[in-house]
Amino acid sequence: MTDAEYLELIGKIRQLTDVDLNKYKTNQTRRRLEHFLLNLGCQDVASFCTTLEQDPIMVEKLKDFLTINVSEFFRDPKYFSLLLTDILPEMLKNRTRLNIWSAGCSNGAEAYSVAMILDHLSPLSYHRILATDIDRKCLEKARNGGPYDTKEVRNVPREFLEKYFVATDDGYRVVDKMRYNVVFKQHDLLKDFVGSGFDLIICRNVLIYLTEEAKNELLRRFHRALKENGILFLGATEIILDPASFGFTLYNICFYRKATTKKGLLGTSKMPALASARGSKT
Repeated sequence: MTDAEYLELIGKIRQLTDVDLNKYKTNQTRRRLEHFLLNLGCQDVASFCTTLEQDPIMVEKLKDFLTINVSEFFRDPKYFSLLLTDILPEMLKNRTRLNIWSAGCSNGAEAYSVAMILDHLSPLSYHRILATDIDRKCLEKARNGGPYDTKEVRNVPREFLEKYFVATDDGYRVVDKMRYNVVFKQHDLLKDFVGSGFDLIICRNVLIYLTEEAKNELLRRFHRALKENGILFLGATEIILDPASFGFTLYNICFYRKATTKKGLLGTSKMPALASARGSKT
């Protein structure tokens, strides 16, 4: 694929889907598009663009392919352990109702993971958990509470698996109580406004696919959307090299706190092990 063909194709994709691939890293995106065309047996970008104009099913197929949808419950357990034993308990000491946003939520696994932790910590409280993604198919699975396969629930503590899931012929499904605790909404993370006043924003393994400019703009948006002392939870490889330039301080690995001149809500701490909810993995 030549440079001119690449620009032609991403321009057509933006026209038909409103997804701006200029905000994603060029080399990665280009390789993915070349792979998609190769699997179709198509080497002519111009004719493929014509196909996209005439075939809405192909447009949706391409959009699904480009959307990164790798997620599972309690992914990287040691970081969810920190939510369970430190961050969320401290937040709950100061307020009874938390406002949480799972951005780029994919199949809903991480949003449900947080909902389960909160139900474990404060079973009689109601918290607002908003989960957003651009992919309609992923959101449909999330709203239905599954089904999730064995790999997707492999890190769920045994206690939580028994309490918050139902085993079915097609996998595991989240119980209705958890489904009603999360609101799922289609949303373009790089374009649409979603609100503010969040105590916690979870956006894991999204920034690594973005250009530096798009990543920086998204970090500024997250800063504006958080409350003072609010926490941003990123993926394990998504390190902010200069958090102060975006208004954050490093709280712990993967966690950044919105900086404030007031005395912080959360102090520094060491990484704890899984606490009372720990159980054998599936």
